[in-house]
Amino acid sequence: MSQLLTQIGEFHQVYTLVDFYQYIKGVEYLICLAFFISFPMFYRYLHHNPGNDGH
Repeated sequence: MSQLLTQIGEFHQVYTLVDFYQYIKGVEYLICLAFFISFPMFYRYLHHNPGNDGH
């Protein structure tokens, strides 16, 4: 787990345009995944009724 966390902040030197696109595509997928997880939670937080507990 610590190896993964140290690799997140590293800069990777890319030599070809294909390597660059693959690296950017991976970063974009992580951003999209974070958005698709956080937006529904934020939406439910905004539209939560205090008197309604879901029962």
